[in-house]
Amino acid sequence: MSSYRTQTRLLVADDQEDVLAALRLLLKPEGLALDCVTSPHAVLSALDQKEYDLLLMDLNYTRDTTSGQEGFELMSKVQQVDSMLPIVVMTAWGSVEVAVEAMRRGAKDFIQKPWDNARLLAIVKTQLELSAALRRGARLEAENRLLQADGRPVMIAEAPSMQPVLQLVSRVGPSDANVLITGEPGTGKEVVARTLFAISDRSTQPMVTVNMGGLAEGIFESELFGHVKGAFTDAKTDRVGRFELADGGTIFLDEIANLPFNLQAKLLRVLETGEMERVGSSKTKRVNVRVISATNANLHQEAAENRFRQDLLFRLNTIEIHLPPLRERKEDIPLLAAHHLSQMARRYRKPVGGFDPPALQAMLEHPWQGNVRELNHVIERAVLMAQDHVIRSSDLALRPSRETGGRLEDMSLEEVEAFLIKKALARYGGNVSQAAGALGLSRSALYRRIQRYGL
Repeated sequence: MSSYRTQTRLLVADDQEDVLAALRLLLKPEGLALDCVTSPHAVLSALDQKEYDLLLMDLNYTRDTTSGQEGFELMSKVQQVDSMLPIVVMTAWGSVEVAVEAMRRGAKDFIQKPWDNARLLAIVKTQLELSAALRRGARLEAENRLLQADGRPVMIAEAPSMQPVLQLVSRVGPSDANVLITGEPGTGKEVVARTLFAISDRSTQPMVTVNMGGLAEGIFESELFGHVKGAFTDAKTDRVGRFELADGGTIFLDEIANLPFNLQAKLLRVLETGEMERVGSSKTKRVNVRVISATNANLHQEAAENRFRQDLLFRLNTIEIHLPPLRERKEDIPLLAAHHLSQMARRYRKPVGGFDPPALQAMLEHPWQGNVRELNHVIERAVLMAQDHVIRSSDLALRPSRETGGRLEDMSLEEVEAFLIKKALARYGGNVSQAAGALGLSRSALYRRIQRYGL
């Protein structure tokens, strides 16, 4: 714990001076600043004057009382002053039911007197780490609200593996260069795309998103370039395509590997000349569009095997940004989890404010095959299932990785389907069309399942 900064400050409350003296001797050598008080009134007075990272407090202050009622009332007042301040309570040996009630009311953990020094230090260390992560998450959430006023997303990226990504984004964002974003499904490619757009000179113009994986077969050309009335059976009126809608701004082509080969030449023409025609029309239109695209497929391999045009790839990836999977940026897991928890707690109006240590440890150890998208789904489910003020590991319901080689007969039907889809995608380098053909599904049906399972 000696790595804590000197400004890490604890407020300790107990009416017995010998207890406070013992805690000073134990905690000060760990580099922690301590303020010690002896009454509930003094706790509230101290909170009015300073900010603290943790409150370590006794539950009883009147001699010969053991009910903990004074402590419960103090906890309620403290939570009104600082709802994010972690509270660890101290109880007399044998008062487990009082400690359980304190946890139910929002305490993060409890310590029994006389305490074990190693356990007390471990609890303080864990709660300070969780508190720091949650406060950073809250700060990012506040920054996100400010950024959203300008139409900007938030990128949570403090892990070393994400620093090259941030540097590339900051360098190429203001330019008009076409950008290809690669990475496993669920790594946050759309967040990067929106950030690139938000810091570009085109940010006051439209950004049009085309989910290439979600389009039904046969309508790509109409969606991208538009059509005129009578161009085909269902063309009842003229339609403006996505490129025209994005004129002067940016178009984001998500899952670009799913663009049919026969349309790749038409996209290449737009990128090279800015010219296109609506389906059924011979009239050439000119558009000025910056193209940001994304894929979880290996386009270089696709091009080498003649499934994706090499010249189109060169046009798309003037700059290529690769996003690491979540398992390679574990430092961001507490921040991302806190961010998603804040969003979900607000959405479902549940007073859930953090994670207990086993839950945080479970998230750090989980392989996250579905990356940030899977984390988001897990946090949403946990908020719905939570029966307390904190998320517990049982609320997360994290299952073992499907990569562990479990027997098919031990899996649920959904797990088997997700397993087979993942294997097919791996076999075909992330190409949804080819994987769909191998599985006997339409491309759009497979894409819906990919979204459902967070693959």
